[in-house]
Amino acid sequence: MSNYSSTVEPTKARFTENRYLITLIFVTSLFMFWGIAITMGDVLNKHFQHVLSLTKTQSAFVQFAIFGAYGVMGIPAGLFMKRFGYKNGVLFGLSLFAIGSFLFVPAAAAASFPFFGGALFILGCGISTLETVAHPFVASLGDQRTSDMRINFAQAFNALGTIIGPAVGSYFLLRNNVEGSTDLTSVKTLYIVIGSVIATIAVLFSFVKVPALTDPHVAADPAAANVDTHPEKGLFDHKHFKWAVLAQFFNVAAQAGTWAFFINYGNEKMGFTDAVAGNYMILFFVLMLTGRFVGTFLMRFIAPHSLLAVFAACNIIMCLIIAQSWGWPSFIALLMLNFFFSIMFPTIFSLGLKNLGKHTQQASSFISMGVVGGAFFPFAMGAVAESDVAHAYYLPIICYSVIFAFGYKFYKVL
Repeated sequence: MSNYSSTVEPTKARFTENRYLITLIFVTSLFMFWGIAITMGDVLNKHFQHVLSLTKTQSAFVQFAIFGAYGVMGIPAGLFMKRFGYKNGVLFGLSLFAIGSFLFVPAAAAASFPFFGGALFILGCGISTLETVAHPFVASLGDQRTSDMRINFAQAFNALGTIIGPAVGSYFLLRNNVEGSTDLTSVKTLYIVIGSVIATIAVLFSFVKVPALTDPHVAADPAAANVDTHPEKGLFDHKHFKWAVLAQFFNVAAQAGTWAFFINYGNEKMGFTDAVAGNYMILFFVLMLTGRFVGTFLMRFIAPHSLLAVFAACNIIMCLIIAQSWGWPSFIALLMLNFFFSIMFPTIFSLGLKNLGKHTQQASSFISMGVVGGAFFPFAMGAVAESDVAHAYYLPIICYSVIFAFGYKFYKVL
């Protein structure tokens, strides 16, 4: 990767070290679990349209509750992590995740969408905390020269979670949808299981002994890592960091809107039943997983920022095709949108953390807060989708244009 090269490179950077393997396995699993939670929200979006008689715009509150939590928890999670360390940050996030899941039980009993919103918000606070902690945690488990590869590898398991989420959600929530039904038993049962699994992971991780970490972002040897060459700068003096926050805001905005109305597109434009559209959503996320592995491989030969710009340009083209309602060509473009989306989140995150030294953990909080874009964009897409769901896909072009600008020019560490 050309942007990490130096005049003298005494050793080849390893992916990680043996002493970090157990910790890396546990932290990588977290990426999968919050992937399940977020995409389960997309299935809930459609399910609540049925059982709670919501419009598309109203059901967008599912995404608002989850992604809005990022705007609230980003800074507190970063401060907690800085004060109590990575491991305790993970345990705190898992606890909130489990509590939010268990709150689905009284919400289902009350059949109250606002109550579900509260439960989703607490669950979102948990996954926001996990995301804030896990990215710098993974980055610290080895040399910074391989941090892009490590984060993209971990994010590949997030993509696996996004496959499991709609698969499980479609099976339990959409498969037996009955017109006019208000039965929420399946929602309650599903989230009891999710909460129990997350609580078990928290207990197991509490027994893991995390080795002492030497943060590669503050390494002393410039030849060994891409360190902060301007330690006198404040965090917001780093332009690439500010652009990363902006790019992440628009990235997750596009993600949340695209995912939230995927099933609606399949239903309204392709004539699929909700269950069939849900099954295609599994393929949708298989393509994202494929893109993560392909992208990680390509980063061995192509600079991450360049690949990010290329994938953003491809998604602009995909959105234009989707919006035309050309049947299968447009639906295939919708599927491919997730392939090209695949590397964006981890790559923006990693590029935004470069050369920040002591500011790395704080920067992670702010980049995580950029995820709040996903709270607002589905409302805009939902409003357009009320008249034509295909035309709603013109809106993410704005997002991918910002991401292209970041990858093409504004990623540079100055």
